[in-house]
Amino acid sequence: MLRTAGLRPTRQRVALAELLYSKGNRHVSAEVLHEEAEAADVPVSLATVYNTLHQFTQAGLLREVAVEGTKTYFDTNTDDHHHFFIEGENKVVDIPGTGVTMASLPEAPEGMEVVRVDVVVRVRRKDRKG
Repeated sequence: MLRTAGLRPTRQRVALAELLYSKGNRHVSAEVLHEEAEAADVPVSLATVYNTLHQFTQAGLLREVAVEGTKTYFDTNTDDHHHFFIEGENKVVDIPGTGVTMASLPEAPEGMEVVRVDVVVRVRRKDRKG
């Protein structure tokens, strides 16, 4: 998979890829992946995890999902789809199927083209009181 994406399969990249993709499609932050690497005795720094996630994203192996200024998740499902962000739980989940419809998009600025539209719908659990 790494070679096909144009990435050299270093020991750390292979180990991180195994952690990322062995559990099916999911959304993971760099911090969570770093914790999983430590638990699996994979010696890797948080900076290396960030760099690797960004390399995987640039190679098309991951999708970056920005939910807040500094909070980013990486999605192993690279198909076009949108997300719910569950506030208070810091969890990202896919919006199923065609759950979001775009009536129209603005014209891109001159000399530019629209690459992708990402929609993040922020939700929270209802207060069950009253």
